[in-house]
Amino acid sequence: MATQRKSLGRGLGAIISAGGGKPGSAQAGKPQKSAEASRQNSEPSQASSNIAAHGLFTEIPTDKIRAGKYQARAQFDEADIAELAESISSEGLLQPILVRQAPDGFYELMAGERRYRACKKLGLKKIVACVQNVSDISAAMKGLIENIQRANLNPMEEARGLANLMANFRLTQDSVAQRLGKSRSAVANFLRLLKLSPEIQGYISRGQLTLGHAKVILGIDDPVRQLLVARKVIEAGLNVRATEELAARAKRPDAPAGRRASHTSAAQGAVIADLEKKVSSKLNARVEILHSGRRGKIVIRYADNDDLGRILEIFGVKS
Repeated sequence: MATQRKSLGRGLGAIISAGGGKPGSAQAGKPQKSAEASRQNSEPSQASSNIAAHGLFTEIPTDKIRAGKYQARAQFDEADIAELAESISSEGLLQPILVRQAPDGFYELMAGERRYRACKKLGLKKIVACVQNVSDISAAMKGLIENIQRANLNPMEEARGLANLMANFRLTQDSVAQRLGKSRSAVANFLRLLKLSPEIQGYISRGQLTLGHAKVILGIDDPVRQLLVARKVIEAGLNVRATEELAARAKRPDAPAGRRASHTSAAQGAVIADLEKKVSSKLNARVEILHSGRRGKIVIRYADNDDLGRILEIFGVKS
């Protein structure tokens, strides 16, 4: 197990730079390509047979790249992509993306989708990439490892990524943990998140509940009480310690819950979800409605100052 952690700790850069090219050659978005790399770039039909497992650094047309089918990350912050694009425009692409060639001549992303999206946003026609010939399971592992190392995934995305690895490649929790350099208990804790209701999973995805909050809520057997506690945590802004105390009270036999509460909570949650969808569509922005009893609040998220100004204009407010 110690050996696995050491391997993971070296980072994806170690995986990429294990052979062939040197990542440092991609500085300022102007890599020094060898004659072989140039030839491979101009003859993609022959490149696939010559690419070693260690990888070949080359330039690839951005319209020949597509998202990886094992991408665990579901959410990409447009403001974050815009900031990255500005950095690439100023300093160049300092780290190539990682791809593998598909049978149809396209390239499938394994790592670096944020960098790829930023380059597309800049209108770049080509992007520096490390091309590797790897299996499906290796491609899935590389993508998940990069996201975990860069802390790009929210807990729910990581949980689904782990679950997909197990389902797609018939892996056990032990084998996934060993391959990723994680403890089996860490993998198990993430997978347990998938047992929570969709509403609570949504709170976790949006960062309204932390992994610590989720672990406490999972200790409550009744799904209705889980939901009531989750809403109370968000409404009151409770930390994990306070959530533990609230959960302890919720576990008592005389705690307010029951069949009527279950139907009410489920129906209310469906109505709120529908309202969120309608308001989000109207404003073209992510909207969250936090409702408890007869009170609550509406949270509207915006990407930047221009986006805020646009939303204010919809309300008739001049910025």
